[in-house]
Amino acid sequence: MTDLPRRRRQRARSLTGAAVVLALLLALGGWWWTHRDDDIDAARALGEQIASDLAEGTVPAGLQVEDRAVAQEQLDAVLAGMGRLRPSVTVRAVEVPDGGDTGTVHLDLTWTVHEGKEPWRYPSSVPVRRSGESWTGDWAPTALVPDLAEGEVLRATRVTPERGEVLGDDGEVIVTRRPVVRVGIDRGQVPAAQAGRSARKLAEAADVTVAPFVTAVESAGDKAFIEAIVLRADAKELEEVRRAVPGIAGARLVDGSMDLPPSSGFASAVLGRVGPATAEIIADDPQVREGDVVGLSGLQATHDKQLRGTSGFAVEAVAEDGTARDLHRLDAVDGTPLRTTLSSNHQSTAEDVLADVPKAGAVVAIRPSDGHILALASAKGGKGQPTATLGQYAPGSTFKPVTALAQLRAGATPQTELECPRTIEVDGRQFKNYDDFPAGRNGGMTLKDAIATSCNTALIGARDRLPADGIGSAATALGMTQKPTLGVPSAMGTVPPRPTGTDLAATSIGQGEVIATPLSMATVMASIVAGDRVTPVLLPDSTTAPAKGGTPITAGEAGQLREMLRAVVTDGSATFLGDNPGGPVIAKTGTAEYGSATPPRTHAWMIVAQDDLAVAVFVEDGSGGAKVAGPIADRYLGLVRR
Repeated sequence: MTDLPRRRRQRARSLTGAAVVLALLLALGGWWWTHRDDDIDAARALGEQIASDLAEGTVPAGLQVEDRAVAQEQLDAVLAGMGRLRPSVTVRAVEVPDGGDTGTVHLDLTWTVHEGKEPWRYPSSVPVRRSGESWTGDWAPTALVPDLAEGEVLRATRVTPERGEVLGDDGEVIVTRRPVVRVGIDRGQVPAAQAGRSARKLAEAADVTVAPFVTAVESAGDKAFIEAIVLRADAKELEEVRRAVPGIAGARLVDGSMDLPPSSGFASAVLGRVGPATAEIIADDPQVREGDVVGLSGLQATHDKQLRGTSGFAVEAVAEDGTARDLHRLDAVDGTPLRTTLSSNHQSTAEDVLADVPKAGAVVAIRPSDGHILALASAKGGKGQPTATLGQYAPGSTFKPVTALAQLRAGATPQTELECPRTIEVDGRQFKNYDDFPAGRNGGMTLKDAIATSCNTALIGARDRLPADGIGSAATALGMTQKPTLGVPSAMGTVPPRPTGTDLAATSIGQGEVIATPLSMATVMASIVAGDRVTPVLLPDSTTAPAKGGTPITAGEAGQLREMLRAVVTDGSATFLGDNPGGPVIAKTGTAEYGSATPPRTHAWMIVAQDDLAVAVFVEDGSGGAKVAGPIADRYLGLVRR
């Protein structure tokens, strides 16, 4: 009993000693964890500094380097080929082994080489070591790009896609890469004091505006090449330029290629042109960069993304000897071809027959069986305006097939008897026939004869047989007033819906408020040939909704109209078309009065068809359809059949 207190005192001392040891261990553990956290925080701080400096293109301040200025020059050289591009850099992880004096900073680098495209991403790591209370490491360019060998530098280049071709009827190639010659001044080859004189001489030889080119050359950099003009390799003008260049200091001819049609003016208003992207285009489209070739007008512009494709890029490591290897590549996606219905034969022929037209003029050719437009040609006299698709004029007597259809639907036949007086008065206004109307043909005649001879007074005299909307409905039936969906700016015709009095009289002969385009009148003739309302098509791969509204022309009605229009060639105002080889030709001449002059001024029209071809010809200020438009149509038919 006397030993019990002593044992209790010994046990108490043991417990106290254990508590002290435990307390010491806890204190040491806390110190260790705190010390370890401090190590990681210090190493991470170094990592954040490395990431921030690399993102700025700067040698990291926390890393050791023998000569910082030299190291920065070397880094600048590595980055020079990347332009203004710098990476986004983040710290992915920091490794510091327990109690160790060394560690690793792991980085993730991302280069956005081109907006909207997959960036270049990769990891990097930087060995670090304890330096007193902080951490440091040794600088090497591999911190920026681990795969970079000694002496190599970075270079980012765009991978340009091939522009898609523009195809025509039956897949023929219309617009493709064709050889050109770039004519310009190389400032590196001419003293600054002489640059202006050279620019003037070259501008005169190349027939370009002198003053702007001289200004551009004089203000350009010492190594710039300033382009005066780009000529096709087979252009006649190039020979004169070639002769002049040797005598002009700094003048150069540089061979190249461009996306071009078969000839310089080939369907220019429709196809449009390509060229360097403007500042506005670059601002609107992040995929376009300065120097990119894009569509600037016409189909080249409206379908530019399809034709242009998508550029790629390559990041290369370039050695001192110039050899390069890919570090990262995103391949370009070439543009896809754009299919059109244009025919090289028909379009070129149409432009040839319009070559001498001094004012606005047009030839439009449509294949009635499928509505495909084979030619949309506008005369150079129209000063670049797309007369074929947007020229709006009174159609004159080429509108009479529409009036004839209205008469057929009102119960007439080609043999219905009409009267063709020299003049006819409607509500006090006098109407007459055209000046060269054959005097012996006045009097009684059939509807067929009235169309063949183009008797105005006969159709005006028969106007009361028509319902109020008869002519407008007939125009709709023949596709004249439908809404076009060609993919380029275009218009069709307009007809007053329910004309009366003198308006009805004028409408009956394609005057008054009747407006047509060459495209709309070619569509009228195509519908007559097809025996159904034709919807004109320029882009066969696009969805083209058939024309809506009214009752389309029937096969029977079309047959009667073809009978009447055949008489125009066999016994009327277009007998000069009768000797064309091939199937029977049908036609209608047209002379449309306009303005207030006395005698009135006129436009010349002609619509003609043969086999599976319908054509409209228009000439502004032409003295008569048979005299002016007729010979153009005749020549066109003859040439396209060769």
